[in-house]
Amino acid sequence: MNARTDIAALDRAGLATALAGLGQPAFRVKQLVQWLYARGATSFDEMTDLSLALRQQLAERFTISTPTVVRRQESRDGTRKYLVRFDDGVSVETVGLPDGERLTVCFSTQAGCAMGCSFCATGRSGLTRDLTCGEMVRQLQIVAADFDARVTNAVAMGQGEPFANYDATLAALRYMNAPDGLAIGARHLTVSTCGLTAGIRRFATEPEQFTLAISLHSALQATRDRLMPGVRGIPLPALRAEVIAYADATGRRPTFEYALADGVNDTDTELDALVEFCRGTLAHVNLIPVNPVTGAGLSRSSSARARVFRDALKAAGIEASIRVERGADIDAACGQLRQRDESERGVDD
Repeated sequence: MNARTDIAALDRAGLATALAGLGQPAFRVKQLVQWLYARGATSFDEMTDLSLALRQQLAERFTISTPTVVRRQESRDGTRKYLVRFDDGVSVETVGLPDGERLTVCFSTQAGCAMGCSFCATGRSGLTRDLTCGEMVRQLQIVAADFDARVTNAVAMGQGEPFANYDATLAALRYMNAPDGLAIGARHLTVSTCGLTAGIRRFATEPEQFTLAISLHSALQATRDRLMPGVRGIPLPALRAEVIAYADATGRRPTFEYALADGVNDTDTELDALVEFCRGTLAHVNLIPVNPVTGAGLSRSSSARARVFRDALKAAGIEASIRVERGADIDAACGQLRQRDESERGVDD
């Protein structure tokens, strides 16, 4: 007997193909998506508006992955971080950020990451594997259930490089956006990339109005190559041209993320380069004080220095803001997510 496939690995077209192969009409796809994503079914037996025969056929061919929360931490500011383990034992971290009526989830697209950014804890363990589209959506379902609230925003800013797992990430975004899925508005779904230009180019052609963020962190090639060795082969002029083309094609404003590290990328020379790089790109610059990561050897810039960067960018007509960091006391802030088990942590951390 052939091994069963995790149905979470299938995008909508894959579900349609599977159901057509079972002789089912097209409307069954909508029902299946509703059960898997809108209702979070963990068994085909729960899908009571499908015939018993179809449920049995699906169960013979597919499994439904049921990730578990290995560890849950809550920050003083209400942020919650989850160590989520999938059926094969691979784990990722996911973050829930409540803010009044909003609930944002920072979800992972890969277990680990191959980019190796010096300010990021995830890349220190390397890449374990890509996540499936369903595994990404399940992270949102876990957070929604824990908060007993609807997820209103989601950002692919957890572990991994989304555009290195493009097809699964896009399928997940579509399930999150779909009325028969999580029904989150497209503009409230953001993908953050290290700047893979082929992915940006492809993302510009998608019909949905998803939001794009680019990790920039320096507008000087030598500094950026040192901070972000995984994209060392991408020249900054090529990245800039791709971002301009994206904005022209979509009419949407991308964001540049810039983690300020004391004495590394917060000098006057770096600021001048950043201003020149951003002119004419339509981008918003999100300034982020770099967070503590063991072994990184980086310390955050002062609040005063962050304000200097913000004010200089604004004076040049470039939108800029300083991100309010959340969850740092539980290692849930930008760059701090890891694949860690309880055995790797102190009992009281």
